[in-house]
Amino acid sequence: MHIEPGVVDGAKMVLAYGTAAGAAGYSAKLVMGDLAKSNIASFAARTVLATVGVFAFFEVLPHFPAGISEVHFILGTTLFLLLGAAPAALGLALGLLIQGTFLAPTDLPMFFVNLTTVLVPLFAVDALARRYIPRDRAYVDLAYSDVLKMSAVYQGGVVAWVAFWAFYGQGVGAETFAAVGAFGGAYMLVVLIEPLADLAVLAAAKKLRTTSLGGLFTPRLYAGA
Repeated sequence: MHIEPGVVDGAKMVLAYGTAAGAAGYSAKLVMGDLAKSNIASFAARTVLATVGVFAFFEVLPHFPAGISEVHFILGTTLFLLLGAAPAALGLALGLLIQGTFLAPTDLPMFFVNLTTVLVPLFAVDALARRYIPRDRAYVDLAYSDVLKMSAVYQGGVVAWVAFWAFYGQGVGAETFAAVGAFGGAYMLVVLIEPLADLAVLAAAKKLRTTSLGGLFTPRLYAGA
């Protein structure tokens, strides 16, 4: 997901700076919470894995332009389930920054817009998991319906933020509606595929429970909170 440069510009970018700053502040809170339950080596390893994963998702997996933005398989819920909310948030931010700096510098002016768009839905998934996933249930034991809800919240959040930025930056008009509709329609493919990817990854992670690689993942993957 990369909102096209120019969709939001000028004085309107002030809002993007504000929302990104809020997302950064909440990410810092998640980091502190994670470090209180784990050690810094584990946290650093999970953050590196998340960053590498995000970069690969953006550059290696299929992606294509659709309306106002691009469709990417971000796999935000996969990162959340395997690595935890804080490493996933940092991985999304760093992956976006690395990609923009070295491969797509034209995207950098939209960094704060894109950052808000991928992070805030992740926070929503974290809140959903805290509220509705039983505290004694490990993520590897989640049902398809649980994973589908989490994925729908994340992907739906991404689409909602893209629509917001489009109407905020370009105004409410037929052309904007068409562009947003094209993006939302194309993104339904992601909504259908990601829960299946999540379940496949969780099934693979379950087999690593008793190996040394199990330590690379968030403790919640294998045990209750």
